[in-house]
Amino acid sequence: MNDEICLVKNYPLLSQIDDPKKLHSFSFEEQIALAKELREYMVSTVSLRGGHLAPSLGVVELTIALFSVLDLTNDRLVWDVGHQAYAHKILTGRFNEFPSLRTYGGISGFPRIAESEFDHFGVGHSSTSISAALGMAMARDLLGKESNVYAVIGDGSMTSGIAFEALNQAGAMGKRLIVVLNDNEMSISQNVGALSSFLSTKLSNPSLTRFKRNFEDVLRQIPKIGDSLAEYAKRGEDAFKTFFTPGILFEALDFTYVGPLDGHDTETLIQTFKQVNQLDKPVLVHVLTQKGRGYRPAEENPSDFHGVGAFDIETGEIYKKQTEILTYTEVFSQTLCELAENDMSIIAITAAMPEGTGTARFAKTFPKRFVDVGICEQHAVTFAAGLATQGFKPAIAIYSTFFQRAFDQILHDVCLQNLDVSFFLDRSGLVGEDGGTHHGAFDLSYFRLIPNIVLMAPKDEKELAEMIRLSFQHKGPTAVRYPRGLGFGVSLEDKSVSFVIGEGELLLEGEDLLVIAVGSLVYPALEAVQKSGKKSAVFNLRFVKPLPEKQLEELIPRFKAILLLEENAACGGMSAGILEYMVDNNLLENKKVYRQTLPDDFVEHGKQEELKRLVGLDVLSIQEKILTIYDFLTDEKK
Repeated sequence: MNDEICLVKNYPLLSQIDDPKKLHSFSFEEQIALAKELREYMVSTVSLRGGHLAPSLGVVELTIALFSVLDLTNDRLVWDVGHQAYAHKILTGRFNEFPSLRTYGGISGFPRIAESEFDHFGVGHSSTSISAALGMAMARDLLGKESNVYAVIGDGSMTSGIAFEALNQAGAMGKRLIVVLNDNEMSISQNVGALSSFLSTKLSNPSLTRFKRNFEDVLRQIPKIGDSLAEYAKRGEDAFKTFFTPGILFEALDFTYVGPLDGHDTETLIQTFKQVNQLDKPVLVHVLTQKGRGYRPAEENPSDFHGVGAFDIETGEIYKKQTEILTYTEVFSQTLCELAENDMSIIAITAAMPEGTGTARFAKTFPKRFVDVGICEQHAVTFAAGLATQGFKPAIAIYSTFFQRAFDQILHDVCLQNLDVSFFLDRSGLVGEDGGTHHGAFDLSYFRLIPNIVLMAPKDEKELAEMIRLSFQHKGPTAVRYPRGLGFGVSLEDKSVSFVIGEGELLLEGEDLLVIAVGSLVYPALEAVQKSGKKSAVFNLRFVKPLPEKQLEELIPRFKAILLLEENAACGGMSAGILEYMVDNNLLENKKVYRQTLPDDFVEHGKQEELKRLVGLDVLSIQEKILTIYDFLTDEKK
């Protein structure tokens, strides 16, 4: 029996949904059965390839409820981040494609406009949904259309400033917009849930809303005391709602607050969405969900199953490579803790990713010197700047792609003031299956253009440890970028090897061709040269800013050709910096300069090895480039 027949047999409801509008006619019993099929299908698929499982399991009933009410060809639905969008993908014609999730050439792990007409906005970084949805709501009104616009945002994403900026603007504009706050951190109390459901459905009922408005108008017409009575009645309603619900914040932003509701009660959710669709103003529907719902290992360890690799379905055991080689994140974590033992001024900061960045270990060891600011990268940087003015040495560990969000704060609040803040850019370069929104493709470019920064990239674990030490010794801002994944097995025990800021390393002598590589491409460059059989020199740059100018000034004139290798965008990165240096110092004459970089494009998702081959940054591609250069040099001699 082939896989397609097997899928139809195992998932009879899912396999027949080629249009999300089919859910409009589903019975309550069919909705329950559909939810079960969705969870089984997600667990079985993600167990093989990994993905964001726990968030998607938690919103199955919410997704079914939304699809039962909305017409996605006309209405608009924006999922924040996209971690919870797997059910959305499956129910919008991608049931058969879902097993290709996060593989090269397969479907993305996040909503993408180019992938489906039902993916109304591309996401990957958090807290953008309300802003995008508000833009859609305004466009709808300008075009004179009739449609519902929904934004689904998680409680974690609500910590970000952009979410509140959007809420503030939406309340001021008064556009018809529904924001669904998916809160998966609060427990669902039966008593509170029942009372909240009553308050929500009654207080949001259109007829009751009209009655309250009319009653207010009647009160205000009473001579002398009318306005006071109306305000008193309004304050009484607000106080009543605030006593039982956490909605006062959203009411203050001119949203009608509805909730909290049980996010797994499909029937109540559908009834509520139908009612709020009739309100002509901003509404926030607060739903309580359980992360990992329906799969016990994910319920018990939602953090482990948030973004998970392949695992055993029966036991929930996550498969991990059996190796003693440390990841770069582990080296960072270990070294940071070692340094903090003897330096009380070191403070670790992250933005909602203590496990991912390796700062969780620091948090356990030095709890008073650790701060997780939530999904607030801009705040994290300026907060660190404030600490630095008082003599502390803050270390901010954030993924490279998320540091982009704090560019202004890095430039103005830290570097302009030349403060002792250390930036640690995890997941630099190609990260793999999460794709374009998560590749750290631009950090060398956007950090290199800023004055006062020291920008470095280690070739291996030992250099990373040394660069972390240098970052705390240096007076001024520093940035260290390092890749996702395992190192090269280099021991950290030998402390004798050290270097100073602005000092590179000639790893291999040679003639004709000088290969200059930085960070993750140094070892591949060495291997490629050795396999090519050519006597090329290999230089480990180490520092992108300041460049090791004295060494470059001595090396470059000796060679006929230069090959520059970096796992960063072509525009403004390491190779651009060296070319600028060569132009400024008249070192380009009679030189052939070649560059192997990430393309001037957004790289797709797939395994790291696949993507490096695709963009020409694997060992074989570098070897081929070296041989091509030597062929050219040979022809030139003739």
